[in-house]
Amino acid sequence: MILDTNALSALLDGEPGLEFLGECPELMIPVIVIGEYQFGLYQSKFRDQLEKELGILLSKANTLSVNEGTARNYAAVREELRQVGRTIPQNDLWIAALARQHHLPIVSRDVHFDKIKKVKRYGW
Repeated sequence: MILDTNALSALLDGEPGLEFLGECPELMIPVIVIGEYQFGLYQSKFRDQLEKELGILLSKANTLSVNEGTARNYAAVREELRQVGRTIPQNDLWIAALARQHHLPIVSRDVHFDKIKKVKRYGW
């Protein structure tokens, strides 16, 4: 399963509803999500503690990087959405492209992922 930024944040905050992730054999965290989360830490009073917790999680999870295959999926997803007059945030386009490329679901609160063909979202 791929964690979106809101899922990563909720997991590190210990929010209820994500217990099902404990049964997941592999958690995948896109570099895009790491960047978004790190940016958020710049505004946090608890930056040092949250960075430590992020480091622990990253040592147990797999990082997903962007490559040429991701770029092709990004273009396809963006074009599909354009054809139906929809848009989503740029970073979420990249996360959706990674999900489609690797045939993995996304854990996210963002319902706009539901509008993307061949991408499954788990909410909580």
